[in-house]
Amino acid sequence: MENTMKFEHKTFGKKLKTMLAVDFRRMFKSPIFYIMIGVALVIPALILVMTTMMDGTVSVDPTTGAETVMEGFDNVWQSIGSVSGESSEMSMDLTSMCNINMMYFLAAVLICIFIADDFRSGYAKNLFTVRANKADYVISKTLIGFVGGAAMLIAYFVGTMLGGAISGLPFALGALTVGNIVMCMLAKVFLMLVFVAIFVLVSVATKQKLWASIIGSLGASMLLFTMIPMMTPLNSSIMNVMMCLIGGVLFSIGLGAVSKMILSKTSLV
Repeated sequence: MENTMKFEHKTFGKKLKTMLAVDFRRMFKSPIFYIMIGVALVIPALILVMTTMMDGTVSVDPTTGAETVMEGFDNVWQSIGSVSGESSEMSMDLTSMCNINMMYFLAAVLICIFIADDFRSGYAKNLFTVRANKADYVISKTLIGFVGGAAMLIAYFVGTMLGGAISGLPFALGALTVGNIVMCMLAKVFLMLVFVAIFVLVSVATKQKLWASIIGSLGASMLLFTMIPMMTPLNSSIMNVMMCLIGGVLFSIGLGAVSKMILSKTSLV
């Protein structure tokens, strides 16, 4: 009787599934992930409560005598975004800066920490020694970054609802509909793919240098920050959702290919 030894051939799909299972397990067991979610939940509640308390407060510059009136939010939905054409995307007022779009910066920190830890701990080097194909690594990091970023957006939305209820701000939709709000949130979630692809690219380029990856990712986020309210206004429609989804997929594929090339051409230490 002839004994034969069979080696199972792992397809790309099986290897990616294994990588995703490991990465998701690591992320969901990581304290930093839950800290970020907690921060995303608390920030909007604090902003809405504090700005409502300080609304109308007048401060006087002792040197010039100029008076500045503190203006808070008019309604809860301003913490989520602004209506298309309602205000200039380049404005630097409170409602245009202190809203849900800050979560893109928070997602950058999470992804940079996660990937930098791979290279600092030696996990990435050991992984690539066994597995030559680096595409599954880039795809896995992009997908978990997307899930993490989406979770922060949802946590911020929940925190906004709680903060609005505590501060007594109106929930009146006005000319908006519930469908607009849903489309706005979906557009913001899909737009996260664009930012995640950039964060992964910067992180694999800087590897274990966490400070460099955070600075690079935050810098790229600041350059693209004014694009967010234009792509994801409060009065979003299915067109906004589709544009963000298509753009996110294209950016993920294009920048993912660049990230893979960087991993293949550069040292892993």
